[in-house]
This record gives sequence, C-alpha cells and structure tokens, in this order.
Amino acid sequence: MTTPYADELALAVELADICDGVTLPLFTSRSFSVEHKADRSEVTEADRTAERLVVDHIINRHPDHAVFGEEHGTAGATDAEWTWIIDPIDGTSGFTRGIPVWATLLALEHRDRGLCVSMISAPALGRRWWATAGGGAWADGRRCAVSMIDDVSEAQVNIILNDGWGTLGATEQLVRLALDARRSRGMGDFWQHCLVAEGAVDIAVDAVGLEPYDIAAVRLLVEEAGGRLTDHQGQSSHAGPTAISSNGLLHDEVLRRIGTAVPFVT
Repeated sequence: MTTPYADELALAVELADICDGVTLPLFTSRSFSVEHKADRSEVTEADRTAERLVVDHIINRHPDHAVFGEEHGTAGATDAEWTWIIDPIDGTSGFTRGIPVWATLLALEHRDRGLCVSMISAPALGRRWWATAGGGAWADGRRCAVSMIDDVSEAQVNIILNDGWGTLGATEQLVRLALDARRSRGMGDFWQHCLVAEGAVDIAVDAVGLEPYDIAAVRLLVEEAGGRLTDHQGQSSHAGPTAISSNGLLHDEVLRRIGTAVPFVT
C-alpha cells in the first residue's frame, strides 16, 4: 500500500534525525545554559540550534516552502503553498530539569488541504509517532487507534491545570472531571495527546496558552488515529490557545462540562 505523502514524510524523518542529533547529546551531557523568554518560558541553545538546522535543511531542499517555528518565527517563501510548523523541543522545562518527556514536533500544512504530515520524535524516550492525512497514525511502526471507552467513570483522563483555566473559569469543572474519571493523570506537553492516539488515555486537556507549533503535529496524529482534537469551544483547530483531545466518544461530554464556564477572552 502506498503511503500518502511518502516523500514529505521521508523529509520529516530527516528533520527529526537532525533535531535528535542536536538535542539528545545535550540532554544527556547536561552541557547547556538556560535562558528565559519574555513569557518566562525556558529556552536553550539546543532549541535554537535544532530549529536553525531544520529551517536551513527545509529551505535548501524546498525553497518554495515556508517555515513557522517557535524560536525563530517565520522563514522561507512568503507565498508558499506548504508551511512547516516546528517546535524543536516541546517540553523545554522538563528538558532543562532532566525529565525525558520532551519531543521535536514537526507538521506540514498545505494552504488548501490542511495538515498533511506530522512527526513527533522523543529521543530520550526512544519513541517516535507520525501520521499522514489519509494514511493513519503510527507509533514506532505500530498503527495507532483510540480507545472505545464511552463513559467518563471508566476513563483515563489527563488534565493540565494552569492560570489560564482559571481565567476561563473552568478550573472547578476540570477538577470535577478528574474526580469523576476512573483515573486522572498529569502528563504534560505532547505525550498526553500521543497516549490518546495510542488508546492508552481517553481524554487529554492541555494547558491554556498554546501556539500552533504546540498543537499541529499532535492534532493530525490524534485525528488519524480516529479521535478528535479541538479547542475548548469545540473548533477543530491547531491555532490555540487551548487543545483538548479524546477518543471522540467522550469529547462532547468534556466540552459540555467546560461550556458551563465563562467564555474565554483572547
């Protein structure tokens, strides 16, 4: 069977290899300095170097493509049909503390077709996930499928609370959701959504304040695994500032609970 977007996926693999070659040795050696951006989030030379190398590789290979990255913003063609959305290290805070749950997130979006390719590489965990539009979602070569749990009382839920959910007025509702579930977890960043795609977690509610590079790659993965990923208002989007993923069967229930809160103001 021919893989949709096989050439683009092959390039995504090359880009992930480039990032892993920068990030994993620095993580292992702990030989990096940490700075803080204006929003107080951490950044290291690993983030910046990996993104710069990836951007150079993309532009050299496809000068007609554009790139939108967390660390260096936009690059490439201004009228591009294709845009790569990149987070060189999703989970930099954990990276700086020696927590191995971090990953490079890569997504390729077409101007008209939407998201077409995603690659998530977590070298400290020794794992990769990828998806292509119409080609399914995969974890280390094994096809992913979401769970069939249809009752919150039997669900594994992952909820990341932050001040943004307080502004939204949804903290109490999310705490209640965690208590009503069979088990609640608190695994942040990309991994919670990957676990939804694998069927290990049934609902993942991310922190408020996300950007497209935090969401795009995991959105395609979850959707190709048969699930849903939306913002808190139920829009299928990777624009932010929120991301809720689920097996689809429980999604409307989560949105109903959050919908009792005050509407979020961006």
